[in-house]
Amino acid sequence: MGWNEPPDNKGNDPWGNRGRGEGPPDLDDIVRKMQQGFGGLFGKKSSGAGDDGNRRRGFPFSWLIVVIVITLLLLMDITYLIDQQERGVVLRFGRYERILQPGLNFVFPSMIDKVISVNVGQVRSITHKASMLTQDENIVDVEVAVQWRINDPADFIFNVKEPALTLRQVTESAVRAVIGQSELDYVLTEGRSEIAQQQQQLMQKILVDDYKAGILIVTIEMQPAKPPEDVKAAFDDAIKAREDEQRLVNEAEAYRNDILPRARGGAARIREEANAYKASVTARSEGDAARFEQLLEEYERAPEITRKRLYLESIEAVMAGTNKVLIDAEGGNSLMYLPLDKLIQSRPSSSSSLSRESRSDASAPGDASESINNRTRGVR
Repeated sequence: MGWNEPPDNKGNDPWGNRGRGEGPPDLDDIVRKMQQGFGGLFGKKSSGAGDDGNRRRGFPFSWLIVVIVITLLLLMDITYLIDQQERGVVLRFGRYERILQPGLNFVFPSMIDKVISVNVGQVRSITHKASMLTQDENIVDVEVAVQWRINDPADFIFNVKEPALTLRQVTESAVRAVIGQSELDYVLTEGRSEIAQQQQQLMQKILVDDYKAGILIVTIEMQPAKPPEDVKAAFDDAIKAREDEQRLVNEAEAYRNDILPRARGGAARIREEANAYKASVTARSEGDAARFEQLLEEYERAPEITRKRLYLESIEAVMAGTNKVLIDAEGGNSLMYLPLDKLIQSRPSSSSSLSRESRSDASAPGDASESINNRTRGVR
């Protein structure tokens, strides 16, 4: 049925009058009813007595919304998300309770528990520079860079009022203590790394054992120490002299490393030669002893023959290296001397003269014997 058609006999009216003969509703009434409906949704009281049913229907739903909102706020208040590099310090009514680890954690509401986030993964650094007095009463400028991080969050928060200031004062105290026990040469040259290590140990002992500051010293880097500007030239000369000394020491060590292996090798060679000579002499002596024992057996069997043979062997051994010959003429009282060395020197160098002498000697054997007899007579 159209909106502009009159109502039928059944009382169907598009304006909701249901055949009571009333006109279309007022627009103000429609707006007022909508306002009353929204007011009942949020628990507001209606001004009209006829709106009691709407108020009773909106009352439970509005409280449900309130409960949901309160629950969400409470969950947000009791849950705490801790980052991987952080730790959460829980204070219950202002007193330390526990440490929250990384991840999702649950605590009491904020009116009971308070959570303080502390970054324990961040490495912080401070730099300290000052002029200090060494053990041998010299002034030196020292610069130290300290890297540190929080080790115990609870100790870091509660045991020390100003951790950064305390760390700076501990650094200065440790540096002065270590430098004051070291000489200037040691500070300026090879002692820098060892001094930094001693400073780190001393600072860690003070911060952990004495103060319980919850601070961990990661590293300490000590810059090269420098003398004051007034005496810098003298110190530069001293440093250059030390460098020259170190260079000479290195050269001496290099020479030692070169000469010692060769000396050890020569000593080993001499020992081996001595051992070989020892073995040779021992073997020769053992052979001589064995030969003497055999000779003794032969001597015991035939003493005269053995004695004569030994004499002849000895004479042969002695005269083998000489170029002079003495002949004892049998039946006479004089010796015949043959100058073999002169004869060898005057021997002709050419083969022709040698062949001629050979032919002459072969053709006149009597002349040779005659000359030998003449020499024999001349010797007499």
